[in-house]
Amino acid sequence: GLAYSVPTGVWAQSSVSVLYKVIVPAGDFGSTNFTRHLISGLTSAQVFCGGLDKAAYRVDCLAERLKVVSDGIPEDNDYDEVRQLLSAASADISQLAQANRDRDLPKAHASLREDYSDRTTRPLTPITQESQAEVRQRAIAILEEAKTQLLRSAGGSNSRSIQYAQIAQAIDSTKVLLRS
Repeated sequence: GLAYSVPTGVWAQSSVSVLYKVIVPAGDFGSTNFTRHLISGLTSAQVFCGGLDKAAYRVDCLAERLKVVSDGIPEDNDYDEVRQLLSAASADISQLAQANRDRDLPKAHASLREDYSDRTTRPLTPITQESQAEVRQRAIAILEEAKTQLLRSAGGSNSRSIQYAQIAQAIDSTKVLLRS
């Protein structure tokens, strides 16, 4: 079996972790439990970033949260492609935010709680009011491309196709944040 260390909570920065043991039967793809864990992380990203009171920070917030999710996927396992696609989408969206930075607003960490247990891992880059609609559309296109690549790479096993389709749907649902 494979063992993963997974942070507890809703992708909050925490020093407490639990041992997550996944036993993969021969010939099967990944783990439905780990797939659910990834989907939960993507859903949490949408909720976290959607909860920010300043829309200027939401695009880069999504980039940062996608990076947190991708960094939580161990290397050299069935989810390497998912990790790589989420990491690339995160980098592309972050670069988009940097290119459209609002210099009148400070880069800032974001938190949904006063105790800062759900705090971003880096300061977020705000985007200008004038560029927000275009940046959101371009970020949606980046997510759409990641979803398409994921679905294309799911060929082969039936369980892989099902799990990748579920992860792709979770990626797709994060676009709701960018449409508001």
